[in-house]
Amino acid sequence: MASWQSKLTSLFLRVTVKRKINPHANPADARARVDRLASRFSKNQDWIDVTPVSANGVPGEWVDVASTASEQSPGTGKVLLYLHGGGYIVCSPTTHRLMVARICREAGLKALVIDYRLAPEHPFPAAVEDAEAAYRWLLAAGHKPEDIVIAGDSAGGGLTMSLLLTLREQGMPMPAGAALLSPWTDLALTGWTMLTNARRDPMLRLESASLAVRHYLQDTIPTHPIASSIYADLTGLPPLYVQVGENEILLDDSKRLVANAQSNGVEASLEVWPGMPHVFQAFPQVPESKPAIEGIGSFLKAQAFAAERQLSSSAPAQAPLTAASHEAAE
Repeated sequence: MASWQSKLTSLFLRVTVKRKINPHANPADARARVDRLASRFSKNQDWIDVTPVSANGVPGEWVDVASTASEQSPGTGKVLLYLHGGGYIVCSPTTHRLMVARICREAGLKALVIDYRLAPEHPFPAAVEDAEAAYRWLLAAGHKPEDIVIAGDSAGGGLTMSLLLTLREQGMPMPAGAALLSPWTDLALTGWTMLTNARRDPMLRLESASLAVRHYLQDTIPTHPIASSIYADLTGLPPLYVQVGENEILLDDSKRLVANAQSNGVEASLEVWPGMPHVFQAFPQVPESKPAIEGIGSFLKAQAFAAERQLSSSAPAQAPLTAASHEAAE
């Protein structure tokens, strides 16, 4: 059963987002309003270390926390590439900083969060190109593919899938895994929960999603497999971990993605959180967000360190060095 805090948050979202934000507003005005709303939940905290960066010309920031800041420096070690949501129209690394930092703390990783280009000024595939440029930048900086994991929420989850499919098509080495929070994977908007959850979803509306599709895709068909991954062959992708709220209009996007991945031989798991709104993990005041973030962090950490575990388990056991063997060695 959903907590009273989640119900109160859902009510707040219904009043301030679903009812108040005009989907037909000028994109610049929409971004300003979303930034103001996000600032209520995403205030800077002294345990978060932020460093601006340019990743192959794509602006972004390193997000680090106290538990990992002393262990690694940018350009080395394990890293999370995070792609924020916002319907490809709004949001930025700033709006998602707190949630990303909470994931970093659980995963023991630092994160590169990029400020990819937004629609309608920069339609598809601009965001995909920026995500690819950032991934290539991480490789050029010395990060091994098996040391990189990717995560994204909503449109950022869809963008994560777009990036993985693009890397596969180009024969690029794959990251170790990807975590998806309420990913938007069907820009044709054919999911049944677009209708059945229309009233239950306290944040998203079909009308808003439809307008975002027109802004982002413009002349591209909505079933394009790179833009809408449920229409793609997902063979060869790394392990996927998906979380979604039960009340979302995007619920079927997650269900069909995981089913598609599993049918194509991809390791994929799905968690449906009862009574939860879209990307509930972003609201630290919601008790359910803590175990959800812990699950994301555990998955990302396990994937990022999978190569080391496999290497250590395959290494031959070394017999203890006795006095006799020591003398023989000498």
